[in-house]
Amino acid sequence: MALFSPISQQVFHALLWKYRIFRPVSRWQQLLTVTFSIPHREKVSYFTFMTYSSTALPVDHKGPDVLPTKKRSEIDYEEVWDEEIKEVSEGKFRFSSSVGASKKQLISQVPLRHKFTNIQPPEKPLRAEEWNRLKEGFRTPEVFEEAMFNSMIRCNSPIDVAKSLLTHVAKSNGDVAYTLLVKYLALCVQQGQTSEILDVYDIMKVRFRILESGAYNLLIKGLSNSDRWRTALTLLEEIKEIMVPSRTNYESCIKALSRHQEMDHAFKLYHEMLARDLVPTLDVLQVFFDFNRGMKDAELQKELFDILLYLRDNQIYPHKTFMQSIKLWFESGQCPVCNHQLEDSDLTEEEYNNLSEKIIRDVIHGTDTFRKTSPQEFEAFQAFVESRPPFDIVIDGLNVSHMKPRRMHCENLLNAINCLAKENLRLLVLGRKHMLVNSSNWKREIMKEMQSKADFFFAENISEDDPFLLYATLRSGKHCKFVTRDFLRDHKACLSDSLTRHLFRKWQRGHQIVFSHSVEGNHINFLPALRYDCVVQTTGDTWHIPYKDTFEEKYSFQVPRKWLCIQQKK
Repeated sequence: MALFSPISQQVFHALLWKYRIFRPVSRWQQLLTVTFSIPHREKVSYFTFMTYSSTALPVDHKGPDVLPTKKRSEIDYEEVWDEEIKEVSEGKFRFSSSVGASKKQLISQVPLRHKFTNIQPPEKPLRAEEWNRLKEGFRTPEVFEEAMFNSMIRCNSPIDVAKSLLTHVAKSNGDVAYTLLVKYLALCVQQGQTSEILDVYDIMKVRFRILESGAYNLLIKGLSNSDRWRTALTLLEEIKEIMVPSRTNYESCIKALSRHQEMDHAFKLYHEMLARDLVPTLDVLQVFFDFNRGMKDAELQKELFDILLYLRDNQIYPHKTFMQSIKLWFESGQCPVCNHQLEDSDLTEEEYNNLSEKIIRDVIHGTDTFRKTSPQEFEAFQAFVESRPPFDIVIDGLNVSHMKPRRMHCENLLNAINCLAKENLRLLVLGRKHMLVNSSNWKREIMKEMQSKADFFFAENISEDDPFLLYATLRSGKHCKFVTRDFLRDHKACLSDSLTRHLFRKWQRGHQIVFSHSVEGNHINFLPALRYDCVVQTTGDTWHIPYKDTFEEKYSFQVPRKWLCIQQKK
C-alpha cells in the first residue's frame, strides 16, 4: 500500500537530492532532505530543519550537530506519559532565556494554546491544494500546522493523514520544523507505530549527535513497548553519557525488561534510579510483583521484600491494585500452610513453540475455520498482528460485550477495556464489522473512545472469533493473556495427541483471564491468570487439591481459587 497519493510521491521526488550520509535513504529521510546551493561551492544536500526559535539548527557542513544549550530552544516535557502527550498537543513548549531569541519571538510562542482549539483534522490524507484551503480558512494561518498536529494528537488521527501534512509542509517550505517532527513522533508513540518511530529516530540520529530530553522520552517510551524494546535500552545508555535519565526513561525500560523476564537487569536499573534520587512510581513497583509471581530465585525474592521495606521506610501506602499484586505474589507458587512450592503453569520454551505450531496447524488451518472465515481475511489479520508490537491482552470483544444483558453491548466492552487499560497494557480487541454501524447497542462515540485505548480488528460478521484470538495471543509471546467466556473445548479436541491437549489445557489455565461482576453489579472484576498450575499436586507425603465451594460442571478455564493442603503424619 502506498504511503501517500501519487501527487505526494511527486512532491518527494521534487525534494530529493544527493544524500551524503553513507547509508540507505529511508522514506522519512527523503521527506526531510532538501536541496539548496551555496555560492562558489558545489551543490550540497543537507538534512535540515527550519531555524526559527522553536526548531533545530541547520546542519554544520563539518558534521552532525550537537544541540548547543545556548543556541537553540529547549523543550521541557513532564515525566508522566499522559502529561508528555498533553504538553506536545497543547503546544506548551517553554524556552530557555539562554537561547538568544528576541523577546518578541518568545512571547509569540506563549498564547498558542487558545489558537489550537476548534480545528478538526481530516479523516484521510489531503492533497496540497486541500491543505492550502484549510490553512487559508484558519483564523491564524501562521500556526496552522502546529494547531493541526495538536488536534491530530488529541483525536488520535491516522498516521497517513499526518504524513500527508508533513509532505505538504516539505513542499511549501523546503523543510520541516523541529516541533512538527516531535509532534509527529508523539502521534506515532501514542499509536505504537514502531516502524515510524524508528524512521524518526533515524532522522534524528543523522541530524544530531545528541537529542534533547523530550525526544528521548518519546523514543524510549515508544520503543520499549515494541518488539524493538532493546533499542530503548541502548538509548538509555546513550542518555547516561550526556545527562541524567528521567524517571520515565528508567521506568519504561524496567517495564520492558520485566515483561521479557530479564529481572536482574530490571532491578539493576531500579537501583540506579534510587542512587540518582529518582523516586519510583507505584506503577513500576507493582510491575516487579506482577512479573515475579512464582519465581523461585532467592535473590529476586529478597529484592521484592526490599521494595516492601522501601514502602515502610518512606511511609508509602500502596493503592488497591498494587495491594492485589502483592497479595498474589505472596500466594503465587507457595502453600501458606506447609511452604511447599506449587508447580507453575508456565510452559518451557520448547513446549510453548510446539504447542503454538500445532494449534496453528491443527486448530486454525486443520479445521473448518475457513468455512466461516476466508483465507484472505485471515491473511489480512496475520499481517495486522505482525505489523504491531506484541500485545499483552487479547479480548474477544463480542463475547465480552454480552456479559451483562441489560446493558448496551458497547458499555460492557468499554468497562472491560477501562478496567484492563489501567495497567498500561497493550490491548487488542477482536470485533465484528457490525460494531462500526451506529445502533442502539453500538454507539459511535463510545466506539471512538474505545479505539483510542486499544487496537481493534473488525472481522466479517459471520467469521469465527476463536482462531483470531488464539493466533494473536500465541504470536504475541508467552506473556500475552486472553479474555473470553468461551471454554475453547472444540479447539482442544482438534489437537492431534493427548500430550498436546494436556499442554493446551495447562496453557489455557495460565493465560485465560476470568471476569466476574462486582457485588453491587456496577462494574466487573478481572481475576488474573494464575502463575501456578491449578491441578492436584503431590510431593509424596503432601497433597495440594484445588476445590470449589459448590459443585458445578468443570471446564478447563474455570479454575478454583481455594486449595486443600493434606500432610501425611510421620
